[in-house]
Amino acid sequence: MSGWQDGRLHSVVLVSPRRERRRDRRLRRAAAKSRMTEDRDTRRAEARTRSEAITAERKATVVLPKSGDRGPAALRTPGRLRIPRHQDTSATLAGAYPFLAEGGLGSDGVFVGQDLYSGSSFVYDPWVLYARGLITAPNLVLAGIVGSGKSALAKSLYTRSIPFGRRVYVPGDPKGEHTTVAEAVGGRAIALGHGMANRLNPLDEGHRPESVDDAQWQAQVTARRRDLLGALAETVLDRRLSPLEHTAIDVALTDAVSSADVPVLPMVVDRLLAPDRSTDTDGRLAEDGRLVGHALRRLVAGDLAGLFDGPSTVRFDPTLPMVSLDLSRVTENATLISVLMTCASAWMESALLDPAGGQRWVVYDEAWRLMSHPALLRRMDAHWRLARHYGIANMLIFHKLSDLDNVGDQGSAMRALASSLLANAETRIVYRQESDQLGSTATALGLTGTEQSLLPTLGTGQGLWRIKHRSFVVQHQLHPAELELFDTTGRMNTAL
Repeated sequence: MSGWQDGRLHSVVLVSPRRERRRDRRLRRAAAKSRMTEDRDTRRAEARTRSEAITAERKATVVLPKSGDRGPAALRTPGRLRIPRHQDTSATLAGAYPFLAEGGLGSDGVFVGQDLYSGSSFVYDPWVLYARGLITAPNLVLAGIVGSGKSALAKSLYTRSIPFGRRVYVPGDPKGEHTTVAEAVGGRAIALGHGMANRLNPLDEGHRPESVDDAQWQAQVTARRRDLLGALAETVLDRRLSPLEHTAIDVALTDAVSSADVPVLPMVVDRLLAPDRSTDTDGRLAEDGRLVGHALRRLVAGDLAGLFDGPSTVRFDPTLPMVSLDLSRVTENATLISVLMTCASAWMESALLDPAGGQRWVVYDEAWRLMSHPALLRRMDAHWRLARHYGIANMLIFHKLSDLDNVGDQGSAMRALASSLLANAETRIVYRQESDQLGSTATALGLTGTEQSLLPTLGTGQGLWRIKHRSFVVQHQLHPAELELFDTTGRMNTAL
């Protein structure tokens, strides 16, 4: 293209916008490539420089010989710093290493099994732990569903304690499970029931400690007989006695004791229903004791007759390694079981009060049956509160801890007594529990969420042990001879 400008002819070249954009793109690509090449060359040069500096520093470094320098600098060595191994207690190290396993209860006591967390042996003895100050109450509560292994644990705890000088009392065995054990360890099982020749006189004097003089002994026997008759009457009547009824029992008992060397229950019943005129001066005594007399008459002439209506044909021998009261033949009669348990408790009290009696286990099996009777529950509560004074360790066996909620009404005195049994036991052993029992069990024992989640996963013979504020998960281990002796599934496993 040409044109005139300033009187001259000029030629002009026109470039389209598309060609202009292509040229710019080529220039930009070329410039970018040039910059990338320069940057790569710069990084390579810097890397080469650093490598040369490290190589030069390495060549210039003086390395110590393996055996260290000689002479005054002999302590310098290229080896690792070595310091002595540090040892401390688990309580101290737990602050730095919080996931350490529990250190255990020591090696003094009865072997139980294996601690599943630490893998070490687990031993337990309430008297040893009390002497060491680890617990202040020697009582024990054991709970577990049927088939979890709680009965085998209870039996192994008390039988393994016998070689250490302890004795065992079972004041009531509703299922007869402890009879074979008592006979195997050289003890005795006293079986009572309808149609049997055995008789149990509630008014027996019982075991007399050597340190008690005649006056003290007569006072103790009189008080125990009076309390026992009142407890028996309350059990049959299912209510507390009135002051007039207590007076009637006291007068009848005094008259019966003064008229016979060996007073028996029928004598007291006769004097309650037909008082002597010399004692019934105002003619009111027969009326005051009429209901009590008829209640106690059930034990000698009614549906409970045949067990308490004569002198005792069996004797409670506190020197035996084990004594058990077999109630399996009367298990269908709850009132009779309570009466027998009350009499057995009175038997035991005379032996428990003996300072020379030694240390003893007192085992309450099928506790839900026993705690439904107020008189027996109050007697159990007294034994638990005085356990340290008596030198005994009470063992209470449940299926589930919610059984305590079935004792009395909410807020009643019976419910408070049942709860106090748990409060006065610093050893709580929980075997497998059903899912619907986890909440009540955790609340009653103050379990953590982790401990609560363990309960439904425990296998046979595995239990969560809460000893004061310490927790253990223990696998109970049995000797083959113990496994055969403690078996409670024989009838279920008998071949058809």
